[in-house]
Amino acid sequence: MGELSLVTLVIIAANALISFKGFSDETFFNKYKFSTSDIQRGSKFQIFTSGFLHVDTSHLFVNMLTLYFFANVVIWQLGSVAFLIIYLGSLLLGNLLSYYFHKNDPYYTAVGASGAVMGILYSAILLQPDMTLGLFFIIPVPAYIFGIGYLLYTIYGMKRRTDNIGHDAHFGGATGGYILTMILAPWVLESHLLMVILLAVPIIILFFLQRTGYLSK
Repeated sequence: MGELSLVTLVIIAANALISFKGFSDETFFNKYKFSTSDIQRGSKFQIFTSGFLHVDTSHLFVNMLTLYFFANVVIWQLGSVAFLIIYLGSLLLGNLLSYYFHKNDPYYTAVGASGAVMGILYSAILLQPDMTLGLFFIIPVPAYIFGIGYLLYTIYGMKRRTDNIGHDAHFGGATGGYILTMILAPWVLESHLLMVILLAVPIIILFFLQRTGYLSK
């Protein structure tokens, strides 16, 4: 935690300002949210802009609180520019994965910074795998256990599709944070090789399940 860096403060402010604009302006919200049918008609910008909108204040608060907890881990070790690359790259990859899984569902819509925030969370886990996370802010859980477990739960959610959670964006964002961190900090392959391998397992499982058509059954 600690003091907010300027880049984190700017991201939180952008999310808050754009989200509150969306809360009070339905036309604005509908124009910039992720909508499969709109994207197919040419509104490609929604893949980016939807990452700064939220459903309500609690949705916004949870995402920004999570970002606050883990942003400094990435910034202290990689710098502000790398942090921004991981944040925005994870946002885009998360929404691109959502589009891939929902391109045949014209009624699918989504908003939220969850993909970007998951990218930062998974980057932090790779960079500092010995840290402990508070499950429900109470139960201490090793970061790598949480990372693996959450990705496996996300695959389960992608298969069931019975809730209103953007599991695809979460998984894509986490994968984006994983890949971009290894590109920007290749030393993790040597320093934290076991964590790199363990966090890769759910990604490989998802790829296998998609190739076999299991997720679409």
